[in-house]
Amino acid sequence: MVRAAVLPAVGAPLEITDIELPDPGPGQVRVRLAAAGVCHSDLSLSDGTMRVPVPAVLGHEGAGTVVAVGEGVGHLAPGDRVVLNWAPSCGSCHACSLGEVWLCANALNGAADVYARRAADGAELHPGLNVAAFAEETVVAAGCALPLPEGVPLTDAALLGCAVLTGYGAVHHAARVRPGETVAVYGVGGVGLAALQAARIAGAGRVIAVDVSPRKEELARGAGATDYLTASENTAREVRALTGRQGVDVAIECVGRAATIRTAWDSTRRGGRTTVVGIGGKDQQVTFNALEIFHWGRTLAGCVYGNCDPAKDLPVLAGHVRAGRLDLGALVTERIALDGIPAAFDNMLAGKGGRALVVF
Repeated sequence: MVRAAVLPAVGAPLEITDIELPDPGPGQVRVRLAAAGVCHSDLSLSDGTMRVPVPAVLGHEGAGTVVAVGEGVGHLAPGDRVVLNWAPSCGSCHACSLGEVWLCANALNGAADVYARRAADGAELHPGLNVAAFAEETVVAAGCALPLPEGVPLTDAALLGCAVLTGYGAVHHAARVRPGETVAVYGVGGVGLAALQAARIAGAGRVIAVDVSPRKEELARGAGATDYLTASENTAREVRALTGRQGVDVAIECVGRAATIRTAWDSTRRGGRTTVVGIGGKDQQVTFNALEIFHWGRTLAGCVYGNCDPAKDLPVLAGHVRAGRLDLGALVTERIALDGIPAAFDNMLAGKGGRALVVF
């Protein structure tokens, strides 16, 4: 038996309880978690913004050590250090055939599986977003476990599984930030902090961080922001004022709210790029008129998982970590136990801190 944070129903409080994991079957591995990041997507799953079969063990950003492998698994062995990949590509759907593995049509099929049982009553449990990282150990498909390159601390490596891949990919793959360009990052949480570091790595000339909380300025500047703005109804105007009244070349929206997306768009220069990373609800409606779309010539694009191929991008990120260009620990503002996850959810709702990391 292992301890896990179970979501019994959508909207219900998490329950810290024992669960029973089976031995890994064909094509599966069992992983002992070293750490798991608490992502806003976990909150969105728990409150019903995003769908998840329940009861479920949430958590999709994690790293740990392989303790057992099932039949047919040849690329991993007990003792291997791995990063969990919550969106493994199938390699055969239309998106995968185009090389757009981040849009794989079958990536989340495993989330509907029954992977464990609650020890108290035998209730079937689903793995939230495939990997169920809010637990001391988990059993996942072998494709959900990527070998961790050398030189990266195992605990901090959990952040590579979502926040860093997403923030780095938004800058380098989706927005394709070029040296000298100006960038605004909206939302200084885990993903936003990763995007700020990625903008610095890309050689951005001016990096403006925007958040509702003035208390995040130090965090943002430590990640690479050259300027910090507390969000207000005048934010777009203030961003333009910092950029010679032109607006930024690139705006990265990491919040997922209609008002923030609109502000990010308004703060982007004519011909600039606005990339939306945040996941919003269906009620968040963003409106544009036809004339402004023509006049401004801006590009507005969504971004899934940083438009990354985790298997290819993980070694690149590890290289940045080893070279000191990427500081994973700087994203973490709180290290907690499993029972600290509900409070971490509350902090996200209140706009406090960066990434909370569950350390086992």
